[in-house]
Amino acid sequence: MSTKTKQIFGVLLIIAIGIVIAAALYWLRPAPEQVHIQQAPLLVDVAVATEQSLRIHVRSQGSVQARTATNLVSEVAGKVVSLADGFEAGALVQKGDVLLQIDNRNYQAQLKRAEAAVATAESNLSQEQGRSAVAKNDYEKYPRSKVTSSAKALALRHPQLAEAQANLDAAQADLYSAQTDLARTTIRAPYRAIIRSRNVDLGQYLTVGGQVGELFSVDRAEVRLPIADSKLDYLNLPALSDGSAQNNVNDDPDKNTDNTVNKNQSTATLSDEQGRQWRATIVRSEAVLDERSRVLFLVARVEDPYSLNSDTPLLRVGSFVNASIEGRLFENLIVVPRHILRTGNKLWVVDSQDQLQNRSVSMLKTDGDFVYITDGVQAGERIALAALPSAIAGSKVRIHSETPSTELIANNKRKAKNQQDPRNNDHRDTPSR
Repeated sequence: MSTKTKQIFGVLLIIAIGIVIAAALYWLRPAPEQVHIQQAPLLVDVAVATEQSLRIHVRSQGSVQARTATNLVSEVAGKVVSLADGFEAGALVQKGDVLLQIDNRNYQAQLKRAEAAVATAESNLSQEQGRSAVAKNDYEKYPRSKVTSSAKALALRHPQLAEAQANLDAAQADLYSAQTDLARTTIRAPYRAIIRSRNVDLGQYLTVGGQVGELFSVDRAEVRLPIADSKLDYLNLPALSDGSAQNNVNDDPDKNTDNTVNKNQSTATLSDEQGRQWRATIVRSEAVLDERSRVLFLVARVEDPYSLNSDTPLLRVGSFVNASIEGRLFENLIVVPRHILRTGNKLWVVDSQDQLQNRSVSMLKTDGDFVYITDGVQAGERIALAALPSAIAGSKVRIHSETPSTELIANNKRKAKNQQDPRNNDHRDTPSR
């Protein structure tokens, strides 16, 4: 073996020995000491589930409308000869107040002719009654054995008497028409109202059906409130017979024929952006769901919106208001903040071992800061008041505070009262006890 070959072999042998030694050191090395890092329990606030009975309030909004609005038109033709000082937009008028006067000279002449025609017809009837009486006396003096009924009627002047009576009836009808036309030359307010607009001026000639003005009643106002289909079960909807329709006809909006609240009718609180409030009654529903929006309109009524007989705040027609409608009373509800819910209506419950348990719940379909659980949580269980998105079931927790769920709403209201600007209102669903 040459010297060069021996050198190469020696190098390879050294490398092999090094590899063997390195492998032996690796496999024979001592096992590293394992250090277990203990994760600190999560610090959470919990609510102790407490069942309670709550009356759900459903929120809505709408614009104030007059209960009765009338477009005044002229029923006779003629020139406007006078206008009342109070016949101006925004003025308050009482029932029977004169608004304008149409030239009535032609109608007075027609009335005189009609009165003369009635007098003539009465005279003719009186004369014919006398002739009929004379004919009857003559007929009875000379009895006839064979006389037909038609001949007897002619002899007693019955046709002439009937004609005279018919002429009188026609003359009286013409007189009534003339009296009515004359009365219609004076246009009066049909009820206590506010003038919305005046469409006529002094000297203007009005035709039959000509626009005079528009007014609306001030006794009551109404608000159409849209309610989602999913929330209708939360309300005591008025029956069809509980609405404003009455068996008797009421031609005077100022006469309140339904001033008693039916025990099944819901009430509502209306409010505006300034924080002013009004009490209202849900008097009827429109009974048909809107096919596109899937909402049902309820009608809330406010008494004396213009504060003519009370000291309540003024509620003008056209105002936009928010409404909180008092709903049904629900029992055995558990109230929790909405923000603790996770996808799929799940929340964390802390068990007796202070470990998190995943729980699916059923609840009422409401809006706002709170949800009302109907199933999935038992009374006495502890509910974590945070969503804890990174937590897993079985995680250990530490309890920071416990609050009965019945106090959550009250605490939230106190906090909102301290922080909220009085000019800003929260328009979301809230319950009342």
